[in-house]
Parts: sequence; structure tokens; C-alpha cells
Amino acid sequence: MPKINPDEITNVVVTGKSGAGKQPRIDVLVERFNLEQLSTGNIFRSYLGKFNAHGYDGKLDGFWNEKEQQFIPDDEIAEELGTDDDDIMLGMKAKYFVDKGLFVPDYITNALFDSYFAKKGYRKQVLDGYPRTMQQSKFLLGLMDKKNSIIDFVLLVENSDDKIVERTINRRICPECGAVYHLKYKPPDNGHCKKCGAKVIQRSDDTEEKIRSRLEEFKKKALPALEYLEIHGIPVVRVPGHLEEFTPENVRKSVMNEVEKLF
Repeated sequence: MPKINPDEITNVVVTGKSGAGKQPRIDVLVERFNLEQLSTGNIFRSYLGKFNAHGYDGKLDGFWNEKEQQFIPDDEIAEELGTDDDDIMLGMKAKYFVDKGLFVPDYITNALFDSYFAKKGYRKQVLDGYPRTMQQSKFLLGLMDKKNSIIDFVLLVENSDDKIVERTINRRICPECGAVYHLKYKPPDNGHCKKCGAKVIQRSDDTEEKIRSRLEEFKKKALPALEYLEIHGIPVVRVPGHLEEFTPENVRKSVMNEVEKLF
């Protein structure tokens, strides 16, 4: 396998079970290789926000053809919404599924991802939360080929299910700036965010039942997506998500000791 030039990193994928400890490892990559974090969660929030800001107050069911199991033509959607802005229409399509509590189909997720990634020139990103399915992996590699870009490597953060459950039920999130804390390893300041001062919260889906459901989802969908990338020549770097002594320096060393083997 050809060596990678550390000064010419184009894109990196970071994956792992939900709650494995991806964010501190992403922070290391962002700082070391001068990258940006491109999070699927932020992508969805961005496009949903654009649609909500548009102010459409009609029901979304009319955009869905139940018989054909697909959306009506885009020109009809644009006429009803009063705009042909692609971002707003993508936001509407995502919101249709989110509001119904349904899994957003790969073709919608791929379209959202592509649109957002394009704004970054398809370069210098840490892909967080994407790809999560086999179809998304296929789409990503096709997109990289088409845009003359590459994925240099995948960073897989490994952790046991039991440690993830313990870690996640103690996770706290800042609702204002998105900063992530842990009551034991990275505690907030008396229940408040150290960055903006807002009161931190526990995510509604950070219960043991929902955590274990997400762990099963990772095994069924995300692992095959990872294996597809590896089979197609993308190096996979495995790093521990649990450290006996959790410090920023130990996290950095645990990541870079493995990544540097590619150089």
C-alpha cells in the first residue's frame, strides 16, 4: 500500500459505534491536518433550518406520492413552495421523513451530503457520521472519483458495548453551541457549558435501551459500509475509544501512533 503524505491529507472518514468516543479523535485530526469537521447531524440541521426559515406552513404529505412511493416532480414542489432553491427543497424532503419518525432514505441523505460537501470543494474534511450504509459508501466512492478527490483513510474508534453504555448515559450536550461533556471524564462547569455558559442537557436518546438499539444498528449497517471502503482500498486505522487515563495528550498519542504508520 502506497504511503500517505501527511502534508497532503484530502479527506478522512471517522466512524465507530455511537458513543465510542469519536469527537475527541476528530478534534485531533482537525488540528493536526488542518481539516474541518463535516457532521451529518449538522448537515441535517442546516437544511431543515433553511426549510423552516422559508416559512412554508402547509402539510408535507401532498409532496409524497403514496402509490409510487416517491416525491412528486421537483417542478411541482417548487411551484407549491414558491421557490426552486435546491437547499430548501432538500430540507423539505428530509423534514418529511424526520417529522414522521422514519429513517431518511439513502438517496435523500446522499443528496444532502453531496450538496453540503460541494460547498467545501470536496476537500479538507473529516466526514463524521457518513457513510453509515453500504449504499452511502458506494455513493461516496463514486462521488470522489467524479470530483477527482479522495478519502485518505478511515479512522475506526473501537470500544466495547458495555463501556459505551456507561459512557453515553453520562454524556451531556450544550443545547446552544453543541459542546459535548462527560460527567466523569470531561465534566461541565457546575452543570453549565464552559464555552458559552448555557445549562447542559442529557439527550433524550441517551438511555440504555436506545443506546443498545443504536449499537445493533451499527453492526447491521455501518460495519458493512466500513468493510466496503476497506475492500476498495481505503486504509482503516483502528484506535481505542477507551483509555485508562483520559487526557487530551493521551488521546492525541493514541490516534497519531496509529495514523503515522500510514506515512
